[in-house]
Amino acid sequence: MSGATITSKGQITLPKAVRTALSLGPGDRVDFVLMDDGNFAMLPATRSVKRLKGIIPKPRKPVSLDEMDRAIAGGAKGE
Repeated sequence: MSGATITSKGQITLPKAVRTALSLGPGDRVDFVLMDDGNFAMLPATRSVKRLKGIIPKPRKPVSLDEMDRAIAGGAKGE
């Protein structure tokens, strides 16, 4: 695991191993995304959205469009 120290200005230097793994270089941007478990994921903002494939695990069983619609409607009602 790589670590970094926050400066008094709130800045960090990404360790080389992280920059290499994410193919980041000078001028590249990153996004920080709050995950459901309270942790943050850091994602390259300069990459194609296709690289995000697989970041969210597949459901254990396929979900139909009707099931999705019911879940959305239930969430809107506060159920």
